[in-house]
Amino acid sequence: MTILNGTARSTARLAGAALRALLALTVLCGVLYPLAVTGIAQAAFPHRANGSEVRADGRTVGSSLIGQTYTLDRKDKDGNPLPDPAYFQPRPSAAGTNTVNTQYKIIVSGGSNLAADSTVLRGQVDDRRAQIAAFNKVPPAAVPPDAVTASASGVDPDISPAYADLQVGRVAKANGLPRAEVARLVEDHTDGRQLGFLGEPHVNVLELNIALKQLARR
Repeated sequence: MTILNGTARSTARLAGAALRALLALTVLCGVLYPLAVTGIAQAAFPHRANGSEVRADGRTVGSSLIGQTYTLDRKDKDGNPLPDPAYFQPRPSAAGTNTVNTQYKIIVSGGSNLAADSTVLRGQVDDRRAQIAAFNKVPPAAVPPDAVTASASGVDPDISPAYADLQVGRVAKANGLPRAEVARLVEDHTDGRQLGFLGEPHVNVLELNIALKQLARR
C-alpha cells in the first residue's frame, strides 16, 4: 500500500509539473511572443507587416506583392473573361483567374509544372503570343518572354518594362490619353535592380494601373 501511495504521489507531481510547463509555454509562446513580434513589426515596418497593402480612393485595393487580373464583364467563346484594354495586363497565370478588375480576392496559386520541352507548354506560349500580339496590335516577334510565360506562383505582381511598353499604345487609346504621357507613367513606375545588381528591372502592375486611373481622371 505504501508503494502504491508513493507511486500515486509521484505521478501526481509529474502531472502537475507537466501541466505547469504546458501553461507557462502556452503563455510564453502562444501569447507573449506573438504579441512582442507583432508589436515590433507594427512599430518598425507597419506597411510590410500588414501585407504591403495598396490603397486607392480611401480603401485597400490589393497588395503590391500579389498580382491581379483586369477583365471585362464579357467572356470569350471558351468562357474566359476578356482582358480590359483600358488597363495594363499582368503576366498570364496557370492557376486560373483570381480577381476581376481591382477586386482583391485570391483563390488559388501555383504554376503549370510543365517542363520546358513540353509540347503543351509550347502550344500555350504560341497561343498567348498570338493573342497578345493581336490585342496590342503589334508583331508577334515583339512580344517579350514574360508576357507569354506564367510565373511559379500564378500571381506575380510585376512585369518587365518591355511588356509594359508594349501595352502603352493600347492603354493610351482606350483611355483617350496621349501616348507620351502613358509612356512617361511606365517610366516613372519602373523599378531597377535591387542594390544595383540583384534581379531585373520591373513594373508593378497594380501600382501602375492606380496611377493610370488617376491620370485618366484629370
